[in-house]
Amino acid sequence: MHYGFIGLGNLGSKLATRLAENGFTVTGFDLNMRVSDSLEHAGVTFAASLEELAGSVDHVITCLPSPDASSAVLDQILGAMRPDANVIEMSTIGRDDAIRFASLAEGAGVGFLELPVTGGVHLAAVGELTLLAGGPASLMTLHEPALNVMGSEVIHMGPVGSASLIKVITNMLALVHLQVCGEALMLASRGGLDLATSWRAIAASSGNSFVHETEGQLILNGSYDIGFTIDLALKDLGFAKQFAEELGVPLELASATFTRFQEARAAYGGESQSPKIVKLLEDALDAPLRAPGFPAALS
Repeated sequence: MHYGFIGLGNLGSKLATRLAENGFTVTGFDLNMRVSDSLEHAGVTFAASLEELAGSVDHVITCLPSPDASSAVLDQILGAMRPDANVIEMSTIGRDDAIRFASLAEGAGVGFLELPVTGGVHLAAVGELTLLAGGPASLMTLHEPALNVMGSEVIHMGPVGSASLIKVITNMLALVHLQVCGEALMLASRGGLDLATSWRAIAASSGNSFVHETEGQLILNGSYDIGFTIDLALKDLGFAKQFAEELGVPLELASATFTRFQEARAAYGGESQSPKIVKLLEDALDAPLRAPGFPAALS
């Protein structure tokens, strides 16, 4: 298989590298090519344009920051793709977007598989993400070798649109967990507990979560560097609120977390790392949550 990979940011660059280092031919394209040296070292080549990439590969993978970006890319590549080629959409998009994109692809004679991921950039580098698939099972089978390189588990959620919904749900949970993780650590700090010991105690308790185990360490280090921005958090929580309105489900905690992220964006900027939602509490109480022995980045 020769895959084109469009969108080589924090996540996409790791996934493209995984494919190239595991025997797949990969041609990449990104508007910002700051990562080109590391990708070239892994064996990724680069196209001069989206159309050039689309016409030269068997299938195209997209991993982009927004539905608008995905839509713009599809407009440029569908007419140039080979007959019976597929688009694998790994961006976090809305369910309606996924269904619309699949329809556009079908109209161009191109297969479409939505494949958002969960687990974090650090797991992408070692192929341990969970991949959430929406679309025909036949496409999952066709691309199974590549999927197994990019992730350790592939879950077929159902038709196109179903994977987008569950991805938004998982991100909503993670972002709510992040908010309460900071509050829990602050309670421990104000209660006179050692923060490193408290982190270990929570990790071994019924109150543990994936977010505590991962992003909790980056908060205690002070780097906050999870590779996921406040703007992306707001995008995902916005999708959750949209789904909730459509389905008639009140989201009290998620809505409060959305408001808190808006405050974090106003304070630190949308490109700041999402764990800085906790810094709002640290700054308000003038009480940085720091402990020795925690990493600046996850490996």
